[in-house]
Amino acid sequence: MTQDELKQAVARAAIEYVVEGKIVGVGTGSTANFFIDELGKIKHKIAGAVASSEATAARLKSHGIPVFDLNEVDSMPVYIDGADEITPAGAMIKGGGAALTREKIVASVAEKFVCIADGSKLVDLLGRFPLPVEVIPMAQAVVARKLKALGGEPRLRLKDGKPLLTDNGCVIIDVLGLQIANPAELEEKINNIVGVVTVGLFARQGADVCLLGTAEGVKTLTF
Repeated sequence: MTQDELKQAVARAAIEYVVEGKIVGVGTGSTANFFIDELGKIKHKIAGAVASSEATAARLKSHGIPVFDLNEVDSMPVYIDGADEITPAGAMIKGGGAALTREKIVASVAEKFVCIADGSKLVDLLGRFPLPVEVIPMAQAVVARKLKALGGEPRLRLKDGKPLLTDNGCVIIDVLGLQIANPAELEEKINNIVGVVTVGLFARQGADVCLLGTAEGVKTLTF
C-alpha cells in the first residue's frame, strides 16, 4: 500500500470515533485532509467541526460542514489529527503543517485525542523529525539561542525565501538533532522560554488512541 492509501485507511477508521450530533475537533495536514474528506460523507450526522487552522476550516467548508469558533464551544467528544512522530506511549511531535498552537488548543478542549498516522510515524524515540517551536517574531533570535543551548540545531522555517508566518502571525523555528528521551520534561522546559508560543511536543497531553495504518491493516493503540 502507498502512504496515501495508508492515510486513507486510518481516516476511514477514525469516522467510528465521531459522535453523532456533536461537534468534532479536526486537525491539520495531509492525513487530516483525508479525514475531512471522509467526514464530508457523514456531515448530516454531526453538528459541525472546530478547525485547527484556516486551511482546515476552508476544506471543511468546501464539504459543507459547519465550522464553529472554539469560543462558541464548551466541550467536544473527540479531536482527530495526524502526527509527525508518535511513540508507543502516545507522545507526539506535531507542527509540520505549522498549526501546532491551534492544534494544541483545540485538543485541550476535547475529551479524547485520536491520532491517525501511517506506520512510519511510530518511533521509539522522538526527534528524528525536526521539532517545531512557534515563536513571537521579535523573540526569534533569543529563543533560537536558548534552543541551541538545549542541544538542538535551530532553523527558521522559510517559505518562498521568507519566514513562514503561522495563522497567529508568528514564526516557526524547527529544531534538528534532538533525541527526546523525556518529551514531557522538554515540552515544559521549552514552553517556559519567554517568547515561545508553544512547542510541537504533545506529551503532557498526548494521544489517547492511535490508529496506525500498516500493510496488515489499521492497528489500534491505546494509551
